Amino acid sequence: MSFTMWRRPLLHRARSTIAATTARTTTWQSRVRWRVAAGTAALHTSRPAFAVKPFLLADIGEGIRECEIIQWFVQPGAKVQQFDNICEVQSDKASVEISSRYDGVIKKLYYEAGDMAIVGKPLVDIDMSEMPEDAEGAPSMPSPEASSAPAAVADAPPPPVPAASSQARADTRAGNSGRHTSLATPAVRRMVREWGLDITQIVGTGKDGRVLKEDVTRHVEGAAEPPSAGPTSTAAAAAPLQEETVVPLTPVQNQMFKTMTKSLSIPHFLYADEAAIDRLVTLRNTINHSLAVPTNPASPPPVRKISYMPFFIKAVSTALHDFPIINSRLDFADETKPRLVMRPQHNIGVAMDTPAGLLVPNIKNVQQLSIMEIAAELARLQTAGAAGKLGAADLKGGTITLSNIGNVGGTYVAPVIVTSEVAIMGIGRTKVVPAFDKHGAVVPKTVVNFSWSADHRIVDGGTMARMASLVKRYCEEPELLVSKLR
Repeated sequence: MSFTMWRRPLLHRARSTIAATTARTTTWQSRVRWRVAAGTAALHTSRPAFAVKPFLLADIGEGIRECEIIQWFVQPGAKVQQFDNICEVQSDKASVEISSRYDGVIKKLYYEAGDMAIVGKPLVDIDMSEMPEDAEGAPSMPSPEASSAPAAVADAPPPPVPAASSQARADTRAGNSGRHTSLATPAVRRMVREWGLDITQIVGTGKDGRVLKEDVTRHVEGAAEPPSAGPTSTAAAAAPLQEETVVPLTPVQNQMFKTMTKSLSIPHFLYADEAAIDRLVTLRNTINHSLAVPTNPASPPPVRKISYMPFFIKAVSTALHDFPIINSRLDFADETKPRLVMRPQHNIGVAMDTPAGLLVPNIKNVQQLSIMEIAAELARLQTAGAAGKLGAADLKGGTITLSNIGNVGGTYVAPVIVTSEVAIMGIGRTKVVPAFDKHGAVVPKTVVNFSWSADHRIVDGGTMARMASLVKRYCEEPELLVSKLR
């Protein structure tokens, strides 16, 4: 066989192989181009992955790390806009309503009412996918595989919640908000939950049936009493079996524990004196008589009756002009060189015994207020404290504190200074005592006792005594106090 005849079949097979390879390459390239185009179309039509945005609980006050969820104003599926209220929270110091910063739909609540929410952690998830999509994306033809296959998992709507589950959740929430829920402070409600009690079974002795801490304790003690089992021995009746109960601290108690523990580092200087306030009694009675009959019914006064506290508060503020160091605070930014910060504002705190515990809101800029304005602001703070509605702004920024223990009945007190202040004044019970006049005759005299504590690291005894004496004089001679009003 010649060489030419042998070469022809070989060339034919080579040409066939090259043609098949070229066809497969063309088919592969077309498939790659089709898949890239399909992927580009998917990029233009899918929703953004960040449509659901976590809404974080922001810091609502000084040093607050957690707060209790009091109530929700929204539920999953609810539409919200910016500044719509989402929930109400109770911190160690105050209750605050949290509002939304976004427009969208609530997808998830991270806490139930009564849970402790952590500052900086998600509070709710808000779906912002209902915002208008980008209209600039060019449409592309869907692939056959995409048209025949189910929708992508990421684009699928969440499965509907069964009606029975939704109704059960609603029933549970309705059961938790019984007829006494609004008549108890967050601290009391938390105590009830921790003890596993039904608040509707507790008899409230507060205003309008409000359930107090004492009511919960009384209810627990009553339930712990064993039923009568007939006559017993005298020894057994005299020494009933008692068990200790572990009770966690309420948020207010926990904050008080931290604050008072820090106060142990302050060396307290104590000073007490007695003031005869008969002339102040006369002035107050005259003012209250005038308030009872307003001169302009169309513009009634902000309060109808004032106590002695507005006078005491104004007397302290007026004396601070002569002793500004009592209104200062220590700055330990450099521990080796502590500094004294002089504060021009007289933000005078007033210790209050509220249903939630001890709280100390303060009246801002007392140096600029009249006695009537102080009385009106004091009444507002007392009402808010009784209702558990004191805001964070009411509780921060104090420069000096007054504690009126006389409302309870005490005469003398050794008040404790908080670390952001250098002095505190305690006020005892006002009472009438026998005294001698200048002729030696026995006459009645109205007196009140003032007890002072000062930070002895920067306030010496002489300064504290002179400050206290000036406050005493303003209370004994209210005409002098009035002459100092600005």
